[in-house]
Amino acid sequence: MRALVLGGNRYIGLHLVFELARQGVDVTVMNSHVAPLPEGARRLHGDRRRTGVLREVLEPHRDEFDIVYDNTAYQVEDLVPLVELFRGRVQQFVFTSSVAVYKRSFVQPVREHFARHAPDDPDPRKAYGVGKVSCEDYLAHLQRTEGFPATSLRVTHTVGPKTPLASREPVFFARLEQGRPILVPGDGFPFVHLVHVQDVARLMVAVGGNEQAIGEQYNVGGAEITSILGCVRLMARAVGVEAEGVHVPLDIARRARPPLVHWGESLVGGAMFSIDKALAHLDWEPSFGLEAAYRDSYAWFEAEGCDRFEFDFAGDDAVLAELADSRSRPTDG
Repeated sequence: MRALVLGGNRYIGLHLVFELARQGVDVTVMNSHVAPLPEGARRLHGDRRRTGVLREVLEPHRDEFDIVYDNTAYQVEDLVPLVELFRGRVQQFVFTSSVAVYKRSFVQPVREHFARHAPDDPDPRKAYGVGKVSCEDYLAHLQRTEGFPATSLRVTHTVGPKTPLASREPVFFARLEQGRPILVPGDGFPFVHLVHVQDVARLMVAVGGNEQAIGEQYNVGGAEITSILGCVRLMARAVGVEAEGVHVPLDIARRARPPLVHWGESLVGGAMFSIDKALAHLDWEPSFGLEAAYRDSYAWFEAEGCDRFEFDFAGDDAVLAELADSRSRPTDG
């Protein structure tokens, strides 16, 4: 199998590239930034955000791939040039979507047929998920009307090595190493659904060559669920320390900038997502439990990740000062 990966220089895309190579796939990457690649992988340079670059870079190679993985499309206009290039030429097109497409649900776990945001929802807080909805709808329409071989993968919160964002595990590991308190919105009980980034990559590879996956959408999550407070405790266990948790009233947590934690569930309540469909259709199952996932992430952070980030705890200190001030105020009566 010959694969083209859009992205491939960080996190999910980078794990995907190495997993494809490990499984013997001929891999080509198109991205705008250089990153270490497995032996034998080919890199095409191009910034897809620049008009015309996708066609300019990929048109000479449009007949060289069996499957295209697009990790970096957020709006329909991102997909259109790729569809024009590869319709009728590839056997599969895999789009990395997100569970952010879903509306809040009273019923858990959330399954693939549950309600999603409207593609014209103007709420800026939903913009990321709404963009992914529009992409999914565009690809689904093409699949129905002309057989374009698209699959959409709705990925939950990821955990694991090589995150590009300090606001995920790295900032928590840094706080824990420095003995800083961990600020937890409310009671920390809302649960979050995580998946190790390597398990995402393995599922993406499992889609390749599976005709049953064409035209489908899959939730991509881990087999275990924990709460936000549970995430903090598991990260502390990985670091080998006890976490000093400070519970922040929700009215203060909602005003905090930057947010106290990157999980939006902390303020609106938890959600979990069924992976039964992926388990039934694909030769895949999650290989990392949550404790092992955080240990793996911390091993990377300790070995090399800590040097990639600078941490600013001014926001934490401002919230701690506000909490101290509120406690020192006299109460009526």
